[in-house]
Amino acid sequence: MLLFLGGHLRRSSGITLTCWVLLSSGLLTLLQPRPVAAQSSGGGTDPNALVLGQSLPLSGPSAQLGLDYRRGALAWFEAVNREGGIHGRKIQLISLDDKYEPPQTLINTRQLLNRNDLLALFGYVGTPTTKVALPLIEEASVPLVAPMTGASLFRQPDLRMVFNMRTSYRREIAAMVDELVRDAHHRIAIVYQDDAFGQDGLDGALAALSRHGLKPVVVTTVQRNSAQVGEALDDLIATNPNGIVLVSAYVSSAALSSALRNRGSRAQIMNVSFVGTQALQKAMPVGEANGIGVAQVVPFPWNRWIPVVADYQRCLRLSDKSSGFGFTSFEGYLAARMITEALERAGKNPSRQALVQALESIRDLDLGGFRLQMGRDDHDASDFVELTFLGSQSWEP
Repeated sequence: MLLFLGGHLRRSSGITLTCWVLLSSGLLTLLQPRPVAAQSSGGGTDPNALVLGQSLPLSGPSAQLGLDYRRGALAWFEAVNREGGIHGRKIQLISLDDKYEPPQTLINTRQLLNRNDLLALFGYVGTPTTKVALPLIEEASVPLVAPMTGASLFRQPDLRMVFNMRTSYRREIAAMVDELVRDAHHRIAIVYQDDAFGQDGLDGALAALSRHGLKPVVVTTVQRNSAQVGEALDDLIATNPNGIVLVSAYVSSAALSSALRNRGSRAQIMNVSFVGTQALQKAMPVGEANGIGVAQVVPFPWNRWIPVVADYQRCLRLSDKSSGFGFTSFEGYLAARMITEALERAGKNPSRQALVQALESIRDLDLGGFRLQMGRDDHDASDFVELTFLGSQSWEP
């Protein structure tokens, strides 16, 4: 279980930041990934269903991210379907496992695009995986809604089919670097996953450091889906940074963070949101994650004073009583809220183009403490960023 100790607001480079403290407990033992190959919500084929397709890791080293994201989305879709669906039509989510490996994402995407009943793609997870599918998606003119990636390549003005809910990695990293510099951590290292995700983070970190007149003391890499981090560890120990910007999924991040602590490093480690807060915490020995920072792109999932958080908790309890709350499942839930808003606006028998126009019509939509804004030339719905820091005591609302 996680503890909210308190927070304060401040402005930094136009970003509102709230610093919370997250504390771990037995809640994390409830989040074991379950092996899944391909799953479909809705319990069978409904010829009248609104069919959405996704490719994401549901097994393998990075499965926790996909399982949690899908769980949050299903919590909302199931709530909508219980009330009769959208204009009397239920939502069906087809989820295909890609293990966070791009070749499988390509296979999955072709399979989904070959479906005659597919209305849209939704909630792909990961930069390198979504990147390989992007040409197919744009060529087919099928909207991709709320991919779980903050990479710049999905935020180019010439992309007409990609609709992002979360903010960019560039904004996350700018907030992380501002916080490090403010707290007198000027010897900053960059560790990035050696793929499109990590490269985007590297570019963002270099730009953020440059704005402060700084250069990294070292730049080093880790591999996707791998806990083999020896070379990166040696680079960091040799340069002894006091701050580390880490752009990777939880497998590599946890392995490297634990190794650093074991070698005596007390550098302030900061992760982008894609690391998966609970997945990271769970992958590390008890207490070792204390003090590690994680940027977040959705509000604190345990703060029931925020109306949309209270509704998320209610829906998740009805959908999956055995699991607790978390940032990744909350992001999936909010993404599902966004696409259902567009489906409502698109009418009873929406075409793909009608859905695109409906998404572009979302203006200053308040879901209850989380705002979305898009337009024809603006497919980025949110610029929300918060910084969180892990701790070690327990609390549950």
